[in-house]
Amino acid sequence: MSLRIGTSGWNYPSGQGTWNGIFYPAASDRGSGFDELRFYAERFNTVEVNSTFYGQPRRNVSLSWVNRTPPGFAFAVKLYQKFTHPNLTTDKSPVNADDIDAFKGGIEPLAAGQRLGPLLAQFPASFKDSPEARGYLDWLLATFRDYDVSVELRHKSWSDAATEVANLLQAHRAAWTQIDEPKFRLSIRQDLRPNGEEGFYYMRLHGRNARQWWDHEKSEDRYNYLYSEVELKPFAEAIKTARAVVKQQYVYLNNHFAAQAIADATILRHLLDEPAQAPMPAELVARYPMLEGKVATLPPSRLL
Repeated sequence: MSLRIGTSGWNYPSGQGTWNGIFYPAASDRGSGFDELRFYAERFNTVEVNSTFYGQPRRNVSLSWVNRTPPGFAFAVKLYQKFTHPNLTTDKSPVNADDIDAFKGGIEPLAAGQRLGPLLAQFPASFKDSPEARGYLDWLLATFRDYDVSVELRHKSWSDAATEVANLLQAHRAAWTQIDEPKFRLSIRQDLRPNGEEGFYYMRLHGRNARQWWDHEKSEDRYNYLYSEVELKPFAEAIKTARAVVKQQYVYLNNHFAAQAIADATILRHLLDEPAQAPMPAELVARYPMLEGKVATLPPSRLL
């Protein structure tokens, strides 16, 4: 499968932005054997893992993911935050061999089970272009040279030096993550094109909730945004362009509040003539009428 479209994460069990009762059955409507990951993987061919950002991946968890997904499914795995957001960790020591080995060991079952997609190195908006920052990027990409890596940069200084940065990433066959998010004065500017003719393409759509991007009560609020079909069309065109340049494309919707990412990923697949893999819940279609006529539906509140 050269094109993979999915969502950032699959488990959102609580809060106002829960997926329960919209994409997944409500807790009271579930059979005892219901498995969210299995249900998700019947409908999408990839997912981006968020949990590995907050804690090192664990072999037993990775193995369970392999056993619960079909052949051909791919997990894009976000690097542990110590690699990209060291100020967020309680361990303030520099990244060391133990950190690297723990991450690689934790995802080894995914690689062995042919379920491993790219690694995502997501840097914060405070990570600015500088000789030191480029040196760290060079080291990080060399450290994970045996993997496909996509790098997400958010500060405008990186796009101000776009040619040099693209060359650095291309030297490691790394992708420059193309992102959509609310734009502020110092936000990165991108043209959504691949950064080279080798390697792969990686796109993330975070939503455009500018009002709550920095000012929110809960972190889920910033991702409360539903793209319209009109807004998604330019991304579909960008993906078509990428398909003509590189062999593999990964696209993830991160506007996860109330399963809006599921709805938009489904519409994006429709715009690219990628048929739905399985029926969608009637509750999802009722919540997002833009899906009507584009997907088959499961009966309401089906016990699964």
